[in-house]
Amino acid sequence: MCPAAPGRAGLSSAPAGFGVGSEADGEAVPIRPLGFRELLDLPFAVLQSEIRLLAGLVAPAFVVAAAAVVAITAAGSAATDGSDAGTAGAAIGSTAVFAWLLRLFVRGVATPIGLAAVHRRAIGWRAALAGLRAELGPLLAFQAMYTLIGIAVLVPGIPLLITLLPALVWLGRLRAKRFAVLPVLFEESASYRVAVARAKVLAAGAEWQLAWLWVYLRALLLVLMVPLLAIPLFLSDFSGTHRWAVISLITAAVLLITAFTEVVDSITRVVSYVDRRCRREGWDIRIPAGGPTR
Repeated sequence: MCPAAPGRAGLSSAPAGFGVGSEADGEAVPIRPLGFRELLDLPFAVLQSEIRLLAGLVAPAFVVAAAAVVAITAAGSAATDGSDAGTAGAAIGSTAVFAWLLRLFVRGVATPIGLAAVHRRAIGWRAALAGLRAELGPLLAFQAMYTLIGIAVLVPGIPLLITLLPALVWLGRLRAKRFAVLPVLFEESASYRVAVARAKVLAAGAEWQLAWLWVYLRALLLVLMVPLLAIPLFLSDFSGTHRWAVISLITAAVLLITAFTEVVDSITRVVSYVDRRCRREGWDIRIPAGGPTR
């Protein structure tokens, strides 16, 4: 088993503030083995408890990304004399790039916020951003591999609809092996390679449970996204079907869905990390401080 990264004392023991009756005290994530339904429900409890901090960090990033996409799309349209192909290419390309960057930012701030909720430790926006800066290198490596694996699995399965569902399930299995990478990076200050190896150890024996959690969560988010998808249609009733209004609404909706999905996914990884550490390492077992010896 991969040991926790050095220099972080106390990681193998229960988090600070944990003790008998701690669930009655109302923490968002109980430190114990969790059932499948709890793995689905608890991320939304953490999201609700930290909604102001998360919104304060994610909303400005979303606004910057949406404004940048519109600006780049306008520049692309001007460079191609307003051609539909040039405008569409600029819109799709810029949306993809800034959605990727937005996911990186959200992962970098939502994960330390989720871990702070687990430890019942106060955290502000400065501390969340400091955590992002400290782990930016490993986070970039994770994001790059995450994207490459997704493309490698989904692209062959998309042309035939009958192969898309098996491809999604298999992708979920691959995601499951690395599901705890982000919490390990931020909690244990591990390098990317060490975090991947440790995540695989934590996921051992529960790969399919985590895979179905990943698939089920995306199906649930798809249902929750329906109202968000309706927002551009609702606003278009007032803005009309003008070209730039439609482009702005669609790209903003894509970025908004990306941000919300990534917040939930990042917190779900933290909750799953707690479950796997409790099951494999007895993280919920409280070791009393040693008394004086005779």
